Amino acid sequence: MKFLEKFALTVYSYIVLVLAVIMCLLVFNWIDIGTVTKTVTTIAQGDISSKITLVISAIFILLSIKCIFFDSDTEEKIKESQGILLKNENGQLLITKETLDNMIKSVVYKFDNIENCTPRISIDEQNEISITLQVVVKDDVIIKDLANRLQTKVKEEMKKTSDLDVKNVNIKIINMSKKQEETKE
Repeated sequence: MKFLEKFALTVYSYIVLVLAVIMCLLVFNWIDIGTVTKTVTTIAQGDISSKITLVISAIFILLSIKCIFFDSDTEEKIKESQGILLKNENGQLLITKETLDNMIKSVVYKFDNIENCTPRISIDEQNEISITLQVVVKDDVIIKDLANRLQTKVKEEMKKTSDLDVKNVNIKIINMSKKQEETKE
């Protein structure tokens, strides 16, 4: 949302709030209706104040119509929030977060020492990707070596497959799975 729209919406909200408070005060008879009527009449009948009130009212009517009928988020912005939208002279390419998730999982599950993985992807405005992997590893693994190989492989495969640069790959080891011992009978 642009700065001007935010400012206008903030002012609009404050005016609606003031009107709602005045209405509540009138209903509870905490202010005299004659005072409010006199104030409104003075504003509406003055030469300069009536013109200012008319202009402000017209602006707020237009703002109300815009807010009701025209959504400030375009479909393109909504699509961008669901993934990465790439454009070139031939058209557009949307790579969804679900697709990125699946690409990451296909790389991660090639490692034998990983039991489970949950990727979290964040995309900034420059289409740079930050990945956080929550991983369950087997108990006989050297975590530091596995993490280094995993970070490198995820970055390489994302670049190779989608031509997207990964800013960083953060790994959280959330658990270590125990070996299931075979029972002898």
